[in-house]
Amino acid sequence: MLTLYLTRHGETEWNVQKRMQGWQDSPLTEKGRRDAVRLGKRLESVEFAAIYTSTSGRTVETAELIRGGRLIPIYHNENLREINLGDWEGKTHDEITEFDPIGYEHFWNKPHLYSPERGECFMDVQTRAMNVIQDIVNRHPSGNVLVVTHAVVLKTLIAYFKNMPLEKLWDPPFMHGTSLTMLQVENGTFELVTVGDVSHLEMNVELSKK
Repeated sequence: MLTLYLTRHGETEWNVQKRMQGWQDSPLTEKGRRDAVRLGKRLESVEFAAIYTSTSGRTVETAELIRGGRLIPIYHNENLREINLGDWEGKTHDEITEFDPIGYEHFWNKPHLYSPERGECFMDVQTRAMNVIQDIVNRHPSGNVLVVTHAVVLKTLIAYFKNMPLEKLWDPPFMHGTSLTMLQVENGTFELVTVGDVSHLEMNVELSKK
C-alpha cells in the first residue's frame, strides 16, 4: 500500500495581503516557515521515499523545511503548480471584484462555471494534478510519499477522490497552509484518511537562523 501525504505550502506575503498568486510567487512569511517546520516535526518519524513539489518557490521552500536534515529526494513538477489565474495574478480580491465581478463570482460561488479568457478552469487543474498523482503511484507502488502543492490543486484532488462535482469545490474544510491530507492507495483504489488536518500548528518550534 502507498500512503500519500498531501500538503499546501506555508503562508506567504501575498496570502496576508489577500493577493491572488497562481503561477506567480511571493515569499513565505515567518509564520509560513514556522508552520512548515511544525509539519516536519509531526512527520519526522515517517520514512518518505520521495517528496514531490510544484516548481513555485513557496512550495519548494515549504518542502525543504518539512524535510529538514533528512536525505529525502525532492522532485519538482510543473503540473503541481497552482491554477493559472491569468490577469488576476498579483491583484487583491478587491481589485479583481472591480474589473471582473462575474468571473470572481463564478470562481468562489459557482466554480463549475468559472471559465477565464486567460488562465485555467478548475477541470484543467484537476486533470493535470491527477496525472501527477497517477505517475507517483506508478513509480511508488508502496511506502510513503509527500506531495507539496497548492490550495486549488488540493481541492480539485479531494473532489476527485470523493467523486464530488466541481460545483461543490469550496465545501469545507478550508485548505490552510501546511494542512495535512492523507490518501491511501491500494490496487488502484484511493481512500482519503485525513483531510485538511492542522493539529500540528499548535506545536512550539523555533526557526533556525540562516
